[in-house]
Amino acid sequence: MTSRERIPPSILFVVATAFGVSSTIQAYWLQRLANDAVQHTALVLLVMNLAYWYVPALAAPLIMALASRYRWGSVPWYRQVLIHLPFALAFALLHSLAMRLTRAAIMPAWMLPSAVFDTRAILKETLVQLDWLLMTYLLLVGIAHALAYRRESERRALSGAQLETRLVEAQLQALQRQLHPHFLFNTLNTISGLMRSNLAAADLMIEQLGNLLRMTLDTSSAQQVTLQEELDVLQTYLGIEQTRFGGRLAVDIEAEPEVLDAMVPNLLLQPLVENAIRHGIAPHARPGSITLRAGRQGDQLVIRIRDSGDGLPPYRVVALNQGVGLSNTRARLERLYPSAFHFTFANVDDGFCVTVSLPFQIEEPVRVGAA
Repeated sequence: MTSRERIPPSILFVVATAFGVSSTIQAYWLQRLANDAVQHTALVLLVMNLAYWYVPALAAPLIMALASRYRWGSVPWYRQVLIHLPFALAFALLHSLAMRLTRAAIMPAWMLPSAVFDTRAILKETLVQLDWLLMTYLLLVGIAHALAYRRESERRALSGAQLETRLVEAQLQALQRQLHPHFLFNTLNTISGLMRSNLAAADLMIEQLGNLLRMTLDTSSAQQVTLQEELDVLQTYLGIEQTRFGGRLAVDIEAEPEVLDAMVPNLLLQPLVENAIRHGIAPHARPGSITLRAGRQGDQLVIRIRDSGDGLPPYRVVALNQGVGLSNTRARLERLYPSAFHFTFANVDDGFCVTVSLPFQIEEPVRVGAA
């Protein structure tokens, strides 16, 4: 029986005292209205009624421990009867004996010491009070079961929350790991093409790819990194893309100093920039540019990524804003910041813009699956 399944002794004492005082008031006015020949003082009535209720309070820990050990559902009903019936009768007998001892102590003239332990008198008094005492016993058993079930419910709720947390972490890991092979495949494909046309550029790209892999592996167990770490990875990736496109790709990255320590999802920006290059730069022979701005607006970190392409048809923009496309990135944002982020798309005068707004947080990155 755990501490969460027990009633603290102080609570038992307060409840028993409250019932004792209430019973005293009731008994006092009953004897006044009845005009009995024997009128007990209020003090005598108080002592007797407190004794009446303190006995169940003292017995409660034992009764409740017994009920918790042999709980309904875990023990057949006939065993419950065989276990509780003797204890309930013993409780009734002890209660009657305690009351006789109390009366003998405070009213010596009412009962001779030799009569206190009169078996017939004890049995008679027990039978008179038996129904009420059995109800008291069953009440304590019921309270013990209620506390036990509450504790079990809390344990299951905690276990369920822990399982849900582990599930979310597993989903985040799966989503994150899908990103690495994606850009790795594209980069290797680019290197393969350069090997036939520009060996120096291919060699440089291999070196840059090695640096990029090292950087991503260093943070592979983190779901969140600082914006500065994310920008370092992005700039290394953009170095690869600039080697690929030559003078056709210009990059402009600017972040307010106060947001560089803010936490962002690991590898958030790379797929967004890759998407901008694929749709805004690659289809055109003319030079193009990628612009990234990061700043704080109230309690939000806002990142905007623009390309100098021709934008998208209105129906495609509407579809993107409704959740069609970049599902991997959106799913990670939803799991990390439920209902606390914005991920929007819009055509602008000089191209296409993606805006990500996240809660502004500065803290240690969450390492999932780290040793």
